[in-house]
Amino acid sequence: MKFSIKSGNPEKQRGACLVLGVFEPRKLTDAAKAMDKLADGYISSILRGGDMEGKTGTTLILHNVPNTQCERILLVGLGKEKELGDKAYREAIRSAFKVLKGTGAADATLFLTDSPVTSRDIAWKISQTAILAMESIYRFDQLKSKTEEKKPRLRKVTLGVGNMERPGLATCEEALQQGLAIAEGMKLAKDLGNLAPNFCTPSYLAEQSVDLAKALKLKATVLEQKDMEKLGMGALLAVARGSRQPAKLIALEYWGRTEKEKPIVLVGKGITFDTGGISLKPAAEMDEMKYDMCGAASVLGTLTAVAKLGLPVNLVGIIPTTENMPGGNATKPGDVVTSMSGQTIEILNTDAEGRLILCDALTYAERYQPETIVDIATLTGACVIALGHVASGLLSNDDDLAEELLGAAGRAGDPAWRLPLWDEYQEQLKSNFADMANIGGRAAGTITAACFLSRFTKKYRWAHLDIAGTAWKSGKEKGATGRPVQLLTQFIIGRALKTSTG
Repeated sequence: MKFSIKSGNPEKQRGACLVLGVFEPRKLTDAAKAMDKLADGYISSILRGGDMEGKTGTTLILHNVPNTQCERILLVGLGKEKELGDKAYREAIRSAFKVLKGTGAADATLFLTDSPVTSRDIAWKISQTAILAMESIYRFDQLKSKTEEKKPRLRKVTLGVGNMERPGLATCEEALQQGLAIAEGMKLAKDLGNLAPNFCTPSYLAEQSVDLAKALKLKATVLEQKDMEKLGMGALLAVARGSRQPAKLIALEYWGRTEKEKPIVLVGKGITFDTGGISLKPAAEMDEMKYDMCGAASVLGTLTAVAKLGLPVNLVGIIPTTENMPGGNATKPGDVVTSMSGQTIEILNTDAEGRLILCDALTYAERYQPETIVDIATLTGACVIALGHVASGLLSNDDDLAEELLGAAGRAGDPAWRLPLWDEYQEQLKSNFADMANIGGRAAGTITAACFLSRFTKKYRWAHLDIAGTAWKSGKEKGATGRPVQLLTQFIIGRALKTSTG
């Protein structure tokens, strides 16, 4: 699908489909009014007939509209004008592309960005439109023997922005490119997440990372088991003991500025399948534990977006990856292991394995002398109970960093919610036999998991994103979401803007 920005009036547009907005009740946007005037009131007469009220996400296709040069006009409901916010705008865009995909239209011109969205500028609307458009055509059918016959698809999308001067057009074009880069990163994250776990093993993840590094001109390093043993990564290797698949630690480096400047480091949990180990999970929905590497996938997706945009930042992605399996050599509840940091850990529950691989990766990250570290992990079911499937959990040892990430989440429309990281919660991790236990009981499970990680991040600014409730969907729409690639990329775009202006 090709995208372009076009300045001009809707009345002059030719093509297969023109997309216009309608507010509730039956109120035309400026672009729709212009087309209605050209059509001698045809559009407004249809609305008066009761075919459409303008409720959010509703659609109506009109063919052969008088005096126009488009084969069809698609009307999209935007809801009440004063209440048009992020959710309603996205719903309208999704509805538009769902209908467009079902028509024979090979091209479409959208005049929806002229609609005022609360607290959003046109750049945001353009970026979101591009992301949602690409989301509408996403399919994962690589593992099917036969794929459904593909109907004629929408190949060209033009975003109409009215009459605009060159500086404004440049801003719109930049926003479009950002949206497309983020969409590409999200697609990669979704593809990796959706891949079956017998395909997406730690070795496969390492191979894909190396290939990605070659394509994007990144520096790649892959540590094998012997390398990790030499470094003393006893926590990570403890998780890998039950699996026949060798564990890996992957590091990808993107240097958009001089190497003297400290990088941002993203650490993504890469459990390619999680049975729970000896602390075996229930059988129901265990297949979804292939998504336990979505933190790793989001790191690769974000690196893709950042490299495609050529942002002036230094960024390192670190991915500890293994399976968590039961077996005769598997780690047992009650075992004590020594992490790379030298701290000892009593493993009371082998299903709390994500924090074990992350703690060694966080210690490994120190060699990059990071300015900031953000780890991303499908870490706790408790986060799903606390925040559902709407917001990712955010915990941090730095208030400014937390606010920066929350701001990026808001800008991206990829919500997160901050939870406390108070010292009082650390008490739950006490162990009689080691420096700490790997679980703190049922109460405040998301917080105590982050408290565990915080013991390995005292040397730098750090934040933790728990994406257990947001990385994938279950049920009929089962599949990876690509979150939080939008949030992370927006965070790094913000850092790039600070760098270029300050």
